[in-house]
Amino acid sequence: MPTFDALAPRSPDWSVPWDDINAAYDWVRALKDVPQDPQHHGEGDVATHTRLALEALAGSAGYRDLPDTERSRLFAAVLMHDVAKPFTTQETEGRITAHGHSRGGDLLARRVLWELGADPIEREHICTLIRHHQVPFWALERDDLDAIAFRVSLLARNEDLVELARADIRGRVCDDVEALLDNVDLYAQWCADRGCLGRPRNFATDHARFAWFRHPARDPDYAAYDDTTFTVTVMSGLPATGKDTWITGHRGGQQVISLDGIRDRMGVAPTADQAPVIAAARDQARTLLRAKEPFIWNGTNITRQMRQRIIGLCADYGARVEIIATEAPRAAISARNRGRPAPVPESVIDRLVRRWEAPDVTEAHQVTLVATLS
Repeated sequence: MPTFDALAPRSPDWSVPWDDINAAYDWVRALKDVPQDPQHHGEGDVATHTRLALEALAGSAGYRDLPDTERSRLFAAVLMHDVAKPFTTQETEGRITAHGHSRGGDLLARRVLWELGADPIEREHICTLIRHHQVPFWALERDDLDAIAFRVSLLARNEDLVELARADIRGRVCDDVEALLDNVDLYAQWCADRGCLGRPRNFATDHARFAWFRHPARDPDYAAYDDTTFTVTVMSGLPATGKDTWITGHRGGQQVISLDGIRDRMGVAPTADQAPVIAAARDQARTLLRAKEPFIWNGTNITRQMRQRIIGLCADYGARVEIIATEAPRAAISARNRGRPAPVPESVIDRLVRRWEAPDVTEAHQVTLVATLS
């Protein structure tokens, strides 16, 4: 994690260079003076809490025992865990809340780390921890705990989530610190018992994993019978990240359902309502699915909800689903987009970036990352 290596606390003094951190990033400076519920955050604003959480992390044996690269990654997750609070904090009738800041932090951290040039795997590790950083506080009250714990184990590591949660709690001034720490310990034990604390949760096959995350009420150890007979490839990526190029080089001859092509034929602008385009594409997909014919669904599909609409349809027809996730740096996207006969408006790309959820292995039988630098 080169971006944060120089700032992460290290031996021998393990100090947090807060002034340097604050000077380095505008999104850190944005945390200053953002209020918090005094019942749970008597220490003050979000910036103060973040600094105290980093100091708690630096004092943790679990953090100090990590290799340098893993320390930088965990440092980044703690630094950014409340990064969305400036945009989600509200005060209503004297009560301060920040509903949605975990999901918002996931989205904002992805954009920030992408723009900083972070490795995609490391980036998603950090974003996963941010997305679920509050789960260990109240874990045993949730009925979806297995799904979350298994997902964290596959994309990041539950040991890291536990360290983040402990630092978050120790960076607070409130009456329930010890009770919350006890809850985190219970979450760690839960993960250990489920075989996913320090390692990925094991599934019998890719199909068993895919089937379990679609229907998590079943036994995760069940080796679901794989009755898939053909494959649907779902493209996912921001505009100008190389989706068409990949299709030409790897899936030549297969049917392609192109949302851009349908949009052009229907005369629907990228800034207009896309519902008619998607409806037409789904009609084409059903025809191919009924014939058990492999095809490619080619669109941006930058949110999990977008992808699930087509993935769920394909799974209902017995298809194996592979996601191809294409990525490129912002400068490369802008240059490619400018060279297109019909460039996508920059405002559309910016809106997509702010909603971007990278695909992960809980969504499909296989997820392949295709990253280009120029």
